[in-house]
Amino acid sequence: MYETKNPQLTPELYAYVLDHNPPLDPVQRGLVETTHRRLAGVAGMQTAEEQGPLLAFLVRLTGARQVVEVGTFTGFSTLSMAQALPEGGRLIACDISEEWTAVGREAWERAGVADRIDLRIAPAIDTLRALPAGEWIDLVFLDADKESYVDYWEELVPRMRPGGLLVVDNTLYHGDVADPAATGGGAAVRAFNDRVRADDRVDDVLLTVADGLTLARRLP
Repeated sequence: MYETKNPQLTPELYAYVLDHNPPLDPVQRGLVETTHRRLAGVAGMQTAEEQGPLLAFLVRLTGARQVVEVGTFTGFSTLSMAQALPEGGRLIACDISEEWTAVGREAWERAGVADRIDLRIAPAIDTLRALPAGEWIDLVFLDADKESYVDYWEELVPRMRPGGLLVVDNTLYHGDVADPAATGGGAAVRAFNDRVRADDRVDDVLLTVADGLTLARRLP
């Protein structure tokens, strides 16, 4: 029988976690609040608040200079990573919504990082297929339509430099991945997780961060 060491994440404990992570700066906080105010019906798609500092930490940890994000929404994760990039770093952000990303553009300008972000409005699979071949991407953040995760993965992994890091969100999909009878997004993420586990091009871990976070390192 498997036993979890994870405590129940009560509102009080979640507040404690946020209090003991790097605080959001005023632009990041404003972007989170603007997303909930302007787009209340879909604001749940925003990357979890604690993941912003985590993504920035991973950019700095890996020394990433070339970042690709698949699924931008209002750009909180984009902003967090762009702020952590070194001089000359570049982030290609893929999304299909001018409306949602317009919220992010405002924040990127206020934060002074808009020149680091190359936003491409098009189906992400088309954007990825048009990227240069070869091993050049340092870090990926994948948080888009779950039914296309495997397709995105197959475009991204060959373009990762050895040691490059892929960060994939929602890989527990509200717990549905544990149900063999899951349908829709749960079934898609379950199939994606199986694909990652079987992929000998990477080593990987699946963590119980937010709605599940997979970290995969491109092997030489």
